Amino acid sequence: MATISADLVKQLRERSGAGIMDCKEALTECDADLDKAADYLRKKGLATAKKRADRVASEGVVQSYIHMGGKIGVLVEVNCETDFVAKTDDFKEFAKNIAMHIAASSPLGIVPEDVPEQEAEKEREIYRQQAQEMGKPENMIEKIVEGKMNKFYKENCLMNQLYVRNTDLTISDYLNEMIAKTGEKITINRFSRFQIGG
Repeated sequence: MATISADLVKQLRERSGAGIMDCKEALTECDADLDKAADYLRKKGLATAKKRADRVASEGVVQSYIHMGGKIGVLVEVNCETDFVAKTDDFKEFAKNIAMHIAASSPLGIVPEDVPEQEAEKEREIYRQQAQEMGKPENMIEKIVEGKMNKFYKENCLMNQLYVRNTDLTISDYLNEMIAKTGEKITINRFSRFQIGG
């Protein structure tokens, strides 16, 4: 069995944001393999998130972020279960990071269902025309359109986007890590992004 050095635990902590004991356990389970341990923690976070899915998140914060000398502004509501967690620095930093990410990546909605139907239909039509112009057979066109729509949602829905400060994670992964860390249900409820001339 590999020995787990304090330095290795520190590296995993910095990478995952998980507690010392969780990092030790992950490294022990994964024979001191840092990448595997990080995945192990992510899966554990996912399991915690699933367990908490039916809990009520009625506390939280409305976080603002202003960028580019006042040219872009974001308000985001992030909810948790208790006022205690809402007041922690970790939670406030998470909310601020989400607001900053929204300013940078301009999502159309939180999940695919939030994207306005006319916006999605417009994209579908563009992809359909592109496939037809490339001479693709009719039976292939819908598959191509669906593949491109999945990519569109990945790029334009907050939960599917790669987190701008760590592109190894999606926002969904980052949220699940926060759920695992706090032990509470956390939701990104809604946001507004304002841009001068936008």
